[in-house]
Amino acid sequence: MSGEHEPRTQAPEEAPAPEVQADDAAVEVDAEVEAVEVEAEPDFKDLYLRAAAETDNVRKRARRDVEVASARGVARLARELLPGLDNLERAIAAAEAEESDAEHHLTKGIRLVQQELQGALTRVGIESYSPVGEAFDPHQHEAVAQQPAEGVESGVITQVYQPGYRYKEEILRAAKVVVAA
Repeated sequence: MSGEHEPRTQAPEEAPAPEVQADDAAVEVDAEVEAVEVEAEPDFKDLYLRAAAETDNVRKRARRDVEVASARGVARLARELLPGLDNLERAIAAAEAEESDAEHHLTKGIRLVQQELQGALTRVGIESYSPVGEAFDPHQHEAVAQQPAEGVESGVITQVYQPGYRYKEEILRAAKVVVAA
């Protein structure tokens, strides 16, 4: 029995071995927790760079939105002013048509007001265009009539009734034209 007794004494000695395995498992769990904590720890440099890029994008978007809003405001104001400018031109033409008023002081005053308005529009980037001799383009011109014209190809603008206006690339008002038939 003494031989059988020895294994029993060894069995209690083996008991500490499972404890060591439990300690190994605890060490592995601790290592996994540390790995998760390291992964969960934010990379502050990356967060800073992302926030800086987002701030820059917001600034650019805001600047672009302000430019678009400004352009819309300028275009809207110009559309409202153009009929008045046309009426000034008509008033000058009517006054100059009368023989006695060709050089009248009132005509000169109206011409000065017209030139001042034209200058203000030019300073903000609005330009007048008169497309005589150009090919008709329905995106830029409004045909009010077609007339046969000698020596001119069909589709070419021969006369302008009302000049067009554009702001940068946007057509504020199409030129009213007569096109050769």
